[in-house]
Amino acid sequence: MSNPIYEYDKLILEQHLDTFGHVNNAVYLSLYEEARWDFITNNGLGLTQILESKVGPVLLDLNLTFKSELNLRDKIKIVSQARPEMRNKYVMVLDQKILKENGKVASTITLSVGLMDLNLRKLISPTPAWLKALGLEEFQEP
Repeated sequence: MSNPIYEYDKLILEQHLDTFGHVNNAVYLSLYEEARWDFITNNGLGLTQILESKVGPVLLDLNLTFKSELNLRDKIKIVSQARPEMRNKYVMVLDQKILKENGKVASTITLSVGLMDLNLRKLISPTPAWLKALGLEEFQEP
């Protein structure tokens, strides 16, 4: 099982800031989502493929932690990695963290992700294509 780590670089810009001069909590979610879309698109399962197959990822829950402020013009790296085990036959776990240029962790997030059949409007077990895109050709059900 390869379980790759995916890295996404980003510069914090003016539109990311709130009235306190740092990145607002909701913006962290957008930054993490941007990294996830980049991750799956670069691995062959972006929006085009989702719309064609009518199967795509949905977030089921998340745990977001803030550890250090992000400020204007901070260079960050968002690191993403799927866990090699699943919560159950429908739910995958993805860990992400935002690192500042000096390597300090600014934030972490753990997500429960399901794969939804958009026609049936229900979760399905991850397909081989989705597992491959996440680097999880094999997985362990609990």
